Amino acid sequence: MNIQIRYCTEEDVHSIIELMRSFAEYEDLGHYFEVTHDRLHSAMFGDNGFVEGVVAVDGDRTFAYALFYPYFASFRGQVGYYIEDIYIHDEYRRHGIGEAILRTIARLAKSRGFERLDFQVLDWNSPAVKFYEKHGVIRDDEERHYKFIDDSFKRLAE
Repeated sequence: MNIQIRYCTEEDVHSIIELMRSFAEYEDLGHYFEVTHDRLHSAMFGDNGFVEGVVAVDGDRTFAYALFYPYFASFRGQVGYYIEDIYIHDEYRRHGIGEAILRTIARLAKSRGFERLDFQVLDWNSPAVKFYEKHGVIRDDEERHYKFIDDSFKRLAE
């Protein structure tokens, strides 16, 4: 294996979308998968792009990605990254890639003066929970994730 973890370029968008599709299927959320090349490209590289990412490659094969973006935790007054996704193709798991990706994001955050990383994990995804716990994550079971999307967002924005 000739593994490299690097920051995303515009040329990575297609590969990221394919990995995102696999991630959605893994989480049994494939029916929600709607992202297009143009939307992801715009979010990452457009005039108002704010999403950052890293990919892991083995030669010319992209097998993992992470997407993240800055946010502010108001009560603590801390700036950090919200990690939207970390996904590693099955055959590359348990080789330290997840830790390397997580450390890459943490180092980037630290270099920018950020103080934290936040994310969500589905409660049934025990391998991910164990992975993050192994690295000292602080878990908050009291918070709930709410969202306004689709019709509820449209009604609210009218």
